[in-house]
Amino acid sequence: MKIINKEEFDKVNMFGTGMPNEAYAKYFDGDSFLNPLTEAGKSPLYLANVTFEPGCRNHWHIHHADKGGGQILICTAGEGWYQEEGKAAVELLPGSIVVIPEGVKHWHGAKKDSWFSHISLEVPGENCSNEWLEAVSGEDYDALGK
Repeated sequence: MKIINKEEFDKVNMFGTGMPNEAYAKYFDGDSFLNPLTEAGKSPLYLANVTFEPGCRNHWHIHHADKGGGQILICTAGEGWYQEEGKAAVELLPGSIVVIPEGVKHWHGAKKDSWFSHISLEVPGENCSNEWLEAVSGEDYDALGK
């Protein structure tokens, strides 16, 4: 369900918006927010609720690992997009689950007309790292949903 009104979105964003995602802001076009659900180093899995304002998306990126690794997205509120390089973008709705293997170039974020949240699960692995790449072009993003 598209939700443009922040107050309405807050009512259904069950895992909370959290704080401005300042540490990674340079890898996002628009404002995003991060609400850690587990404490890094105290849990075997790191989970965070990531919230995107309408039109916000992260840059193309790749999750690398020597073994294991990758990312899982569990969509919880609003509407968004996910796209792998060379493939059409996929609509994300509450309940959508995206399994992103290690080494796959991709991006994800909100639709232009909806707030969006997903839980991000970093898949454990050996020597995991993220490679941040170029921004999603405005032309490509604006063409989605037409």
